[in-house]
Amino acid sequence: MTHKKQHSLLNRANEACNILKKHIEMGNVIRIISHNDADGISAAAVVVNALKEENAQFHTTIIPRLKDDVIDELRNEKYELFVFCDMGSAYLKQLSSFKCDVIIADHHQVQDFEPSDNVYHVNPHLFGIDGSKDLSGAGSSYLVIRDMDKKHLAYFALIGAFGDMQGQNGFIGVNELILQDAIDSGALEMHEGLKIVSKNSEPLYKSLAYTFSPPLDNLTGDLESSMGFLEKMGVSYGIKFSELEDEEKDILKDELIKINPDIFGNIYELPKENQFLKDLEEYSYILDACGKNKKFGLGLSIAIGEREKALDIALDLQKKYRDQIVKGIEWIKKEGSVNLDYIQYLYSEDKVLKSIMGTIASIGLSIHILNNDKPVIGISRLFKDIKISGRTTREMVEKGVNLGQAFQDASVNFAGQGGGHDIAAGAMIPYDSMDNFLNLVNDIVEHQINNS
Repeated sequence: MTHKKQHSLLNRANEACNILKKHIEMGNVIRIISHNDADGISAAAVVVNALKEENAQFHTTIIPRLKDDVIDELRNEKYELFVFCDMGSAYLKQLSSFKCDVIIADHHQVQDFEPSDNVYHVNPHLFGIDGSKDLSGAGSSYLVIRDMDKKHLAYFALIGAFGDMQGQNGFIGVNELILQDAIDSGALEMHEGLKIVSKNSEPLYKSLAYTFSPPLDNLTGDLESSMGFLEKMGVSYGIKFSELEDEEKDILKDELIKINPDIFGNIYELPKENQFLKDLEEYSYILDACGKNKKFGLGLSIAIGEREKALDIALDLQKKYRDQIVKGIEWIKKEGSVNLDYIQYLYSEDKVLKSIMGTIASIGLSIHILNNDKPVIGISRLFKDIKISGRTTREMVEKGVNLGQAFQDASVNFAGQGGGHDIAAGAMIPYDSMDNFLNLVNDIVEHQINNS
């Protein structure tokens, strides 16, 4: 059955690809709109790289979210083809009113609406495939250009998947097919190893503290504990992992496996790439840091081949971003979350914490400093509005929790908007509706659990 579903999805992607080819042949400028996180930047990159290779013209904009006013502006732009990457599925009705061709390559939950004939909608959910674990937005975007003989670009889809927490325990579903494309093309190699970050660039204790996925209890986000852990083992904490003797690497591997067996597993590498971008997961973290710091253009320029100065700036952003996450984890340990019966939330007016709320909510669950039995909602105030990031665990999803649905249903009551995946979702609502929104989400989650 799964094979049949994949086949239907690939057929839909090929229809979109044919439309894209038609516009390239006609010499039209392709208008690309994509999301600003690691998945969205990778999604834009896969399409832009394909168009560059075809000598096609394009105009790309990376945005934090699609909203009605943004759609109204785009509708008035004079283009023959729009490609929406990692967004659009929640706005089928509005995008159907465009007077030109529209390709939507997304993986978020879908608006219940039959789009018009000019809209080519590529989304795994339409074919009964789970967009929160089997395919990313970059994956859907890759499928749209795959038929143009572009398997060597498949790895961008996997960078996007890592950005959306889909590759951490190996790739499944359509991601697995894409992985095979990347390996077959020779662009990507896979081997087993320790999945700690920055092996060539950071001292070992920082590599451990900055490894957020897979999480290492008592080490992730904790520089002092990481130092102590290495000292106790008699391993020098100040040198890089790549400088350790083989024997020391083995000792470290054995000790880390005791903490989390997932820390040793498949590593995906780009052999021809710059040392900082060789590891796919590292690459996604760098794009994520660009996105979180609102340097979307920087992230995209790296993904389409800029190196040297652009990469130096991005690595600097990544360092700062990691330090902010460490600060955020310390804050959660100190303050904890505010608990309602079925959800918990984090709220801070602190500028740094506000920018990483979703990330620290996610890590807080994974390293067990937050209660795993309740979805966690990170709240950041932006003047008169609040931005909401929700995260939960696979176990809670299996019990019936669907945050994307909860946020969508709750936010419409407050003239806001929300949605996403069952396991991770976002919303924007007016600040003065915060308490009512939280209480309503609490009730919806209670209903989801009791009626699943």
